[in-house]
This record gives sequence, C-alpha cells and structure tokens, in this order.
Amino acid sequence: MILQALKEYYDRKADDPDSDIAPMGWERKEIPFIAVIDANGKFIGIEDTRETIGRGEKARVFLVPMGVKKTSGVCANLLWDTAGYVFGIDRGKGDRAKLEKKAFIDRLINELGDIPVVQTLISFLQRISLDRLAKEDCWEEIVKVNPNISFRFHGDMTLICRHPDIVKRLSEIGGKVETDISSICMVTGEKTGISRLHAPIKGVYGTRSTGGNIVSFNKDAFSSFGKTQGYNAPIGISTEFAYTTAVNRLLARDSKQRLLIGDATTVFWSEKQSAFESDFAFFFKEPEKDDPDSGMEKIRTLFDAVNTGAYGDDYDGGDMGFYILGLSPNASRISIRFWQTGTVLEFAKRIKEYFEDFQIVKPPNEFEYYSVWRILVNVATQDKSENIPPNLAGDFMRAIFNGTPYPATLLQAAIRRIRSDTERRVKPVRAALIKAYLNRYYRFYPDKKQREVTMELDVAQPSLGYQLGRLFAVLEKIQEEANPGINATIRERYYGAACAAPVTVFANLLRLKNHHLAKLENKGRVINLERLLGEIMGNLNDFPAHLDLHEQGRFAIGYYHQRQAFFTPKDAAISE
Repeated sequence: MILQALKEYYDRKADDPDSDIAPMGWERKEIPFIAVIDANGKFIGIEDTRETIGRGEKARVFLVPMGVKKTSGVCANLLWDTAGYVFGIDRGKGDRAKLEKKAFIDRLINELGDIPVVQTLISFLQRISLDRLAKEDCWEEIVKVNPNISFRFHGDMTLICRHPDIVKRLSEIGGKVETDISSICMVTGEKTGISRLHAPIKGVYGTRSTGGNIVSFNKDAFSSFGKTQGYNAPIGISTEFAYTTAVNRLLARDSKQRLLIGDATTVFWSEKQSAFESDFAFFFKEPEKDDPDSGMEKIRTLFDAVNTGAYGDDYDGGDMGFYILGLSPNASRISIRFWQTGTVLEFAKRIKEYFEDFQIVKPPNEFEYYSVWRILVNVATQDKSENIPPNLAGDFMRAIFNGTPYPATLLQAAIRRIRSDTERRVKPVRAALIKAYLNRYYRFYPDKKQREVTMELDVAQPSLGYQLGRLFAVLEKIQEEANPGINATIRERYYGAACAAPVTVFANLLRLKNHHLAKLENKGRVINLERLLGEIMGNLNDFPAHLDLHEQGRFAIGYYHQRQAFFTPKDAAISE
C-alpha cells in the first residue's frame, strides 16, 4: 500500500509539466563544483555553484543520471561523481584512486563512447593533471571535502549530461538497472524485470549520509527459496525507481511536504494537488520566526473550511485521498514509524479536533496554537528536543490522525515534568496537554462522575483534584501578597506532595495562611480572599490520602485556571 501510493504520487508529478521530479533513469543532485571545458576539451576552470543561505551554503541542484548504489568496491556514476572518481585524487587510499578514475572513464567509453561530446570529455579527463587543477582557488577544499563534480562546456549553462544525444542514448538503454530476473511486480501486478538493489532513501533524520532502504535483504536469514536481496520482495525496475524517487523528493531539504516530529521524519501527500497538501506542515511545525502569523492563518483557514464545508475553495476535494508516512532510522534500514491513510476532510476534522482539545486560557503573549514540537519538548527532560522519548512522538501523531485517545505516557510525562521542574511550573502548554488528554479520554470512555475540563476556571467542577489545585493556587497567592518580592513560594516546596498526597500538607498550609492574612493591611482584600477560600472549601469534604494520575492532572489544571483567573477582568474584585 505504501509503495503503491508513492508510485501514484510519482506518476502524478511526472504528468505535471511544471513538476521538477526526475524522469526515469535520472535524479536531482546537489553539484557543488562544475568542471568547465571548451569544445576541444581544454580545461577552462572550476565553477562553484554554492550560494550562501542563512548561515550555511547550499549547492545548486542539477538533473543527472541516476547514481549507482555505492558499496565497498569501486563503482562509478555516469557523467558525475565525487572528485575522487572524476580526477583520481589520492586521499590516502593508495592505488584505489587510480582504479576509481579508470572506472569513471571506462564507463563513459563503454556506454557513451561513440557520442562526440562524450569523446571530448573523455579526452579532457585523460589529459588533465592534478598539478593543473591545483592552481584553482577551490582545489584545496575539493581535495578535503571530496564533493560531487560534473561538467559543462564553456558558453553552455546546461551540464554535458543533459546534451540531447546523451539524453536520447540513456532513454534507449532503459535506465540504470540491469536484471536477468522477471517476475510479477508486487505493486503493479505486471510481469516485468525485477530490481535487485533499491536506490537509497536519503533525508530521514538520524540515518547515515549514504541513506537507507525500506525494502532490503542483506543476510541469508532474511531470504527464502534461494532468492537474494530485492528478489525476495519482487518490485519492478520502473516501480522501484518511481517510489524511491518520490520519497526522496518528499524528503528533499527544500521540500514543503516533510516535517520532523520527535525522531520521526514525516512526509505527506494527496492524490491530487491541493491546498491541504501545501498547508499540512503549518498545522504541526513551529511558527516561522520571520513570519509567525502565517501558520496561525493556515490553522484559522482550516477551522473555517471544516465549519463551513468550504472545501471547494480553500481545500479542493474533501473526499480526495491523503497519505501520511512517518520514517525513522533503524541501523542501515529505515523503519515505518506510522502510516496513515484517509481523505482530506477526515484528516482536516481530526486536526481541528486536536487544536480544540488544546485550547485553554493563556497569557496574552502565549502562542494561540501549539506545534507538536512545542508540546513534546515541554514534557521532555530539561525541555530539550533530544530528550523526547522516541516512541512518544509517533504514538501522539497516530492519536491525532486516528482521532483516538492520546497515549497515557503523554499524561505521565506532563505530570512528571511539572513535579521535576525546579520551579514546579504548570506552563500553559502543559495545562493544555493535560486538559486535552483528559477530555479525549473520557470522550471515548464516558464516566458519569466526571465532567469535561473547560478552557477557563470552572468553579462548579466536581473533581476533588481540580478543587484542591484551586485551593493551592489561592494559598500561594495569599503568601505572595503577604510577602511582596518573595523568591520562592509554597509551590517550589509543597507542590509535589499537595498534588499526590494532599492530606500530608494542606493542614499545615491552611494554618500558615492565617499568618499571611494577618500581614495584609487591606482588610477588604482579606475578606475577598477568605470568601474565595470558603467557596473552595465548601466543595471539599476532606483531604484525601492519595490522588490518582487523572486527579493529579486535574489538580494541575485547577491550579493553572485559578492562577489565570487572578489576572482576568471578571475577577478584578478578587485580584484588587
């Protein structure tokens, strides 16, 4: 199903005249340096194609013949390769440098040697000396980095590999893969030549620079019936090229159809071109620093489209198929972290539900919507993305896309992170996460004793944990007003115990608040605070010895809601 959807995406892009996807037998490759020669094969110089983008440099991307799958042996690409293969640079490998250059030239002679422009190139490669190349300003860097190099004629801005005679010949010889095995392709159902080695997939976070494979058999234990490598899962040559080219295009650095979620590199596409396909990344990634409002507008458009059914304008074709693929590294292979299929409308509704779940009262400078990265990083140790549990991101995304309860590990991580934080902070994003988890959980597993957690303060909330959280927030507020500028409050010292085992601390905290109220000079303020305490205590029969995990979550939300209520106009009478 995955390979079939990827092939269909490739076919869709290949039929689009405005698409830049590579045709059969070709690939788009960054070529940092181009050797320029004249019509007689005389060396003119080396052109640097790199451009400064931000703090780094990026080479131009060119359409070149599909590269071979590199192994420990000597194996050259056609009309482009690393500097070691092109010029035979000795990089401490002894005689291998000569073998690499010979392999590069021999392949030109054997496959394209009768084409005049290739004969000129071969003549240049056979005559050029490293001493002459060393005079180029960029030569020292080329020797050190061993970048990709290709060729063009002086006065012609296209690479030699795109010369019409070469393009025609490569189309005649039928691509890059040779095979003597024919079978039924598992994807198309057609009898065709089968690909033995699949092209590497690059761009998945955490994989080697050489890439990895989804379909791979490299040990006898993985094989059956005497078949070797890719013949164990027969995929046609053209189909293998299509799906690997499609996924590599989706994973390209400039692709707008990829995003990183935890350790899972996620790509997505639709059956046909749509606005939803273009906007999808904005729903989950962190807002752009130079245009933070752009993502918010995309989310608002999504809400409007779902509410009004306006898919004919903004999101063409609500019934159109949509695909989401999460990939993560696994040694030399690439593992499928998650695979989701559905329609544009189905995913749009579930994403809207996800944003609604996370809506909560916030300070004015807080993000209106939270990215998945911001949610996960706030439950990771030290608030660092590298500490996000590897399985959590995938489980979280699956819950969003399937519309199912969020993983219990998310609630556990949020509560644990609040308690381990040196300041015991219930941040807006953590409160929103706990609210989202609880509401969705009880949406699927109804309990008449439980009431939905609202966005703002709910004084009638029957949850014992919620009311205890409110009480703790009021006691902290009394302490702060009695001791202006205090460095640490009861939150830093008592939050963990109050949340998990209320009976152990609340009696002492209530005695302590009498001391704090006595220090307040504004007696009207004292009356208002005592009235608020009485209202909360009226909802409590006793202090329990223990709160379960869900009640600990409601404690955090009750504390957060009450703290936010102190700064809203409707509670001016209390906060003044």
